[in-house]
Amino acid sequence: MKQLITALALAAALAGGAHAQTLRWASQGDPQTMDPHSQNESMTNMMNGQVYEKLVMRDRKLNIVPALATSWEQTGPLTWRFKLRPNVKFHDGSPMTAEDVVFSINRGKEPTSQVNVYANPVGTPVAIDPMTVEFRLDKVNPIFLQHMDALWIMSKSWSEKHKVTKPLDFKNKEESYASFNANGTGPYVLASRQPGIKTTYKRNPNWWGKFEGNVQEIVYTQISNDATRLAALVSGEIDFVLDPAPRDIARLRGTAGVKIIDGPENRIVFIGMDQHRDELLYGSVKNKNPFKDLRVRKALYQAVDIETMKTKLMNGQSFPTGGYTPSALAAYNDPALESRHPFDLAAAKKLMTEAGYPDGFEVTLDCPNNRYINDEEICITLAQMWSKIGVKVRVNAMPRATYFPKLEKFDTSMYMLGWGGAVTDAETTLTPVMRNYGEKGVGLYNYGRSKNDKFDQIAAQSSNEADPKKREALVKAALAEWKEQVHSIPLHRQVIPWAARTNVDAVHRADNWLEVAWVTVK
Repeated sequence: MKQLITALALAAALAGGAHAQTLRWASQGDPQTMDPHSQNESMTNMMNGQVYEKLVMRDRKLNIVPALATSWEQTGPLTWRFKLRPNVKFHDGSPMTAEDVVFSINRGKEPTSQVNVYANPVGTPVAIDPMTVEFRLDKVNPIFLQHMDALWIMSKSWSEKHKVTKPLDFKNKEESYASFNANGTGPYVLASRQPGIKTTYKRNPNWWGKFEGNVQEIVYTQISNDATRLAALVSGEIDFVLDPAPRDIARLRGTAGVKIIDGPENRIVFIGMDQHRDELLYGSVKNKNPFKDLRVRKALYQAVDIETMKTKLMNGQSFPTGGYTPSALAAYNDPALESRHPFDLAAAKKLMTEAGYPDGFEVTLDCPNNRYINDEEICITLAQMWSKIGVKVRVNAMPRATYFPKLEKFDTSMYMLGWGGAVTDAETTLTPVMRNYGEKGVGLYNYGRSKNDKFDQIAAQSSNEADPKKREALVKAALAEWKEQVHSIPLHRQVIPWAARTNVDAVHRADNWLEVAWVTVK
């Protein structure tokens, strides 16, 4: 009898959720913080993106369209002027003005902000009047609007009131009022935040935009285990899963009440190596760093059987590449830049011997276990492949909340990273991920701290080249230099399948972004 009552209560709760147009969804990881400038990580951005907005936004095809700005114009090579949308209010009821925009852009430039690499190139924001903001640049920025699409707008008065005028220092475990609270202009209001457990949102009745879907409430739950997440979807406990395991996709396509919504993601997954220290933190070689030797880096690359990984591990849900950018468009679809060094164990062993490591060495590979598709499994597979050339790899897998702060402190000898989003231009890979580590976000995500002055100079030139043909030549030359020196080992571009109940309609975007304002729960 007790079981029957429990079942009836659960059914009533599920029915009530459907009636209230609640979207109950899950993923393997959790957003890192509610502070929109602190961490530049896709899941965190997507969750915060239900609350916070930018001057521009992406449509279904990733085109840049108006958001908190209704229009903009480039008034000169180094000036852009934006007209703000009138009558926009933050969730606390205060009006959004040019002062909030100026404050937010400057907040994004702070050293503790992971979007400072995008905020710095947009120049100095100046409030011309309450509804007009001008951006004054010191250098030409050929992808100015792409950078604007990474910069969230916060309330200046709210931030001052709650002492969060600077982004929290996530890597050093700082917490602030903005860790668990939010005040944006977006379609949903943060209702409650329980890290690692549940985060809920309510529809904003005063949103300036137009809802294309009918979701009134969002209930997000972190479910780390693939099988548990899948079971919750199949049973109807949740409505949507952002990251079903590739091995389950074929079965899900034939499961009653469930559908797959899929497409390629604009994201490259690769392996980075510490090329900075004279001795690895987590390696067996003393007084020497094997990753400083190009022959070792190339040997590891050529020992990766990427096609077997695609078919056996990824179940065909990946696009192997030798490219280093999230999209081939960033390399102007150049076949030479997309081609891989061939899988060749004999050549890899020969390179290891030439480098002075005929018997290999030991090293630790840091890896997330709840961020990318099959992330830990990929690392384990690579360890098995590299053992064939004598490199003994210990896989150190951990949740993203622990993983990324570790990388930010450069506390790693070898690591996995995925890089992508809505931008298809090379700039947002070259400058933050590849360039020599420096100031204002340059090389901020170059966790291996590779130093290549030739590459760095070419990449820096491409950042400020206004002529499209000259810029194309510079981008290609920079990518070719990086590829020749094997500063990182590219694996594949992800295919992202979403899984949903059949009564859920959602728009799949190539940046793996769930826009809840577009979701309909029937």
